[in-house]
Amino acid sequence: MADFIELAARRQSCRDFADKPVEHEKLVKCVEAAALAPSACNSQPWSVVVVEDPAKVRELAAATDMLGANKYIAAAKALFVILEEPAVLMPTIAKIMDSQTMAKGDLGAFTLSLCLEAESLGLGTCILGLFDRPVFRKLLDIPVYKSIFLVVAVGYPASDRVRDKSRKPLSEIARFV
Repeated sequence: MADFIELAARRQSCRDFADKPVEHEKLVKCVEAAALAPSACNSQPWSVVVVEDPAKVRELAAATDMLGANKYIAAAKALFVILEEPAVLMPTIAKIMDSQTMAKGDLGAFTLSLCLEAESLGLGTCILGLFDRPVFRKLLDIPVYKSIFLVVAVGYPASDRVRDKSRKPLSEIARFV
């Protein structure tokens, strides 16, 4: 079994995708892994639109090119469009907090699980928060009452090179008591 730290260290934002299609089965596995993510009260406040059609991917990729960023998404072979769904908390908890309070964290866990599974399958991913949500909503027929959380571009990386990660030292992010 792969070491988790090694997997997490290998996972990076892919900004150079190879011209190789991603197998449908691998996209399914990514969603299956993401669906295993933890969530508050097992509410699972997520759904995902998996865009595989090359023409649709190109059309949506154009809607990610905002402020001169994300031009590389045009080479992605698929997109995961992650939607925030209503969370249903236990009634005793729902009395003291809004049902969506924990949803963003749950969606983050879903997204990370999806990306780590993709990495384990030899795929590269890039998480996008900057994209034209109205265009995505229109092209994917997403109802106005659903919130588009993030988009994850996916494809085979053009290179196996893993960039060095610059991270804050443990002493700045953790306090052990």
